Amino acid sequence: MPEAIRARIAAVSAHLPSRYRTLDEIRVKITETGGYAPPPGLLEDLTGVRGVHVHEDGENASDLAVTAARSALGEAGLKIDDIGLLLFASTSQDLVEPATAHLVAVKLGASCPVFDIKNACNSFLNAMEVAASFIEAGRYRTVLIACGEPSTLATRWHAPCREDLLRALPGYTASDAGAAMVLTAGPAGDGDPGILSLRFVSNSAAWQACTVAGGGSMHHLSVHDDHTTLRLNGDLRQGALDVLPRILETAGEELRAAQSGDFAFIAFHQIAMPQYREVIDTFSLPEDRCMPAVAEHGNCAAASLPLQLVKAREADRVESGDLVAMIGLASGFSFGLGLLRW
Repeated sequence: MPEAIRARIAAVSAHLPSRYRTLDEIRVKITETGGYAPPPGLLEDLTGVRGVHVHEDGENASDLAVTAARSALGEAGLKIDDIGLLLFASTSQDLVEPATAHLVAVKLGASCPVFDIKNACNSFLNAMEVAASFIEAGRYRTVLIACGEPSTLATRWHAPCREDLLRALPGYTASDAGAAMVLTAGPAGDGDPGILSLRFVSNSAAWQACTVAGGGSMHHLSVHDDHTTLRLNGDLRQGALDVLPRILETAGEELRAAQSGDFAFIAFHQIAMPQYREVIDTFSLPEDRCMPAVAEHGNCAAASLPLQLVKAREADRVESGDLVAMIGLASGFSFGLGLLRW
């Protein structure tokens, strides 16, 4: 019988642009458009976020991904020719056509097969599932996942009234970032590192709750603010609560494992500090095993989870052999849970 194979993380990296925009600077910019002028401190009070990272002028999603990918390859001690498959996983893209993975590949000098994976802020976690499945099936031995998020492009600057400001609120914590992960094949014995479990649940009936509508067939090449910026159209929280019973049914065992003291670190997607605290309460997560990265770095979209892994490792909160949980939450609505041994 062939030896069981497990996808293991050979490297993970994150890239944060050096430009930083505080929420007070965002408030001033909103005010200068001549619409609703939010009072000082309002955005910080509503979100608990200090500021966001901003990409350089002319820098694209692929550029942010490439910077992170080069770092991950260096950490893994690999060259781009060692990669069997390249996946671009992001809410963002350089173009509608072709897949942004091709632009990443050209900039890295890759000649392997490539394609995009897109599922809002769960894109990276879904890419991990695809990569792990290919590796476990023996199709590829080494997969590179790259993510580039110039999310600040979805910020709405002109808000005619307070109601419009609140609908656009998620865009004011949107932050730019790149992230990458190298997954390789390894043994799947007890105690071996790698991805142990991945579970996903969706509530697609809640798709309208949070949208960036422009660019698709519904609002083709739209220049209307409501279509090109991040907008709340309904209660995204309710979409999550509606699917909670199925989450507990599908991933209850894994969630109970994450709630236990056995896990050294738990990363979950973060859009603002009130949501951060609500997720901890909803899933009864041990707060001392989590990290409120959103307070300083904003909502990095699909790069949020790998960024937290990098920050946890830098803070010596994750070491070899530790158990780690990754919880993905995304508009649509999508839930994902990954358990891995570092």
